[in-house]
Amino acid sequence: MSVLSALRHPIVAAPMAGGPSTPDLVSAVSAAGGLGVLAAGMIDTGRLVADIAAVRARTDRPFGVNVFLPGDGPVDEAAVLAYGRRLAPQAEAFGVALGDPVGGDDAYPEKLAALLADPVPVVSFAFGLPDRAAVTALRERGTEVWATVTRPDAATAAVDLGVDAVVVQGTEAGGHRGGMPDDDDYALLPLLRLAATGCDRPLVAAGGIADGPALAAVLTAGAVAAQVGTAFLRCPEAGTSPVHRAAVAGVAPTALTRAYTGKRARGVVNDFLRTHDAQAPAGYPQVLHLTRPLLAAARAAGDASVPSLWAGQAHPLAREVPAAELVAELSAAARRALATAAERAARWG
Repeated sequence: MSVLSALRHPIVAAPMAGGPSTPDLVSAVSAAGGLGVLAAGMIDTGRLVADIAAVRARTDRPFGVNVFLPGDGPVDEAAVLAYGRRLAPQAEAFGVALGDPVGGDDAYPEKLAALLADPVPVVSFAFGLPDRAAVTALRERGTEVWATVTRPDAATAAVDLGVDAVVVQGTEAGGHRGGMPDDDDYALLPLLRLAATGCDRPLVAAGGIADGPALAAVLTAGAVAAQVGTAFLRCPEAGTSPVHRAAVAGVAPTALTRAYTGKRARGVVNDFLRTHDAQAPAGYPQVLHLTRPLLAAARAAGDASVPSLWAGQAHPLAREVPAAELVAELSAAARRALATAAERAARWG
């Protein structure tokens, strides 16, 4: 039996790198009958191993780990340095220096080796598709492999690699675009339907799903589950910072930007995003490393005008409730929405 078919509730807690996806959140969602997913991105391998152990100590239910694949495209180093010169005065105002805009692979080989040595139920990939060797090696150890896609052709390519499920991420989603290249503009429902026509694997829908009716909509459109991120940001188990929680609770619009990391990601619009978006170069992880000290200093100061405030377009629907309660409520509300839709459909004849 696959992990998805064994879930009591068709809800996957999206991996949210940078702090929100704590072992407490992941284990709470899994224990409640959904699937919690740890974020392996932007942490070292030792921290990942410790987070996995912490989840296992809290629940015996299945959970997953999401891994960032290293980029393979050229980066305009001169443009990144010019962006650093633009940001330097703002960093100085917070009493910090900008970071070194280095490249890197997010310790991908080491993280993959750790997941092969001590397998977990699910490993999902973002920022592109894994190679066939990684898919085969993980599956041989009993791990299900999921791929995140943001365009229809990537869904087909993922199936050809032999993955077990495909996470279909629409542009409404908060945080980083999960596919490569990251310049896609597919909304979730069109992408989900296009992927369904050429994909014989279970589909997990992601993007703007923050209440029961939205969950019901994607289940009707062909998904077997929804990957929900922003709706969990206000849960007490999440590691969301105070300024981030406040932004998610508000009604400000969101936008896609490269200003924080050099890779397109959706967040609540603030002064930093408005001021620097047009000049931000494509350059991940170089821009991420460059801006980290500035963003951390602003976050510590409680200044919401500067940090990244990742959130999906439906963020005003997020509520401050325990994760297990949210899982149950989303599932129950989806059942009610489906029942209402069925009643309406019965009147068509």
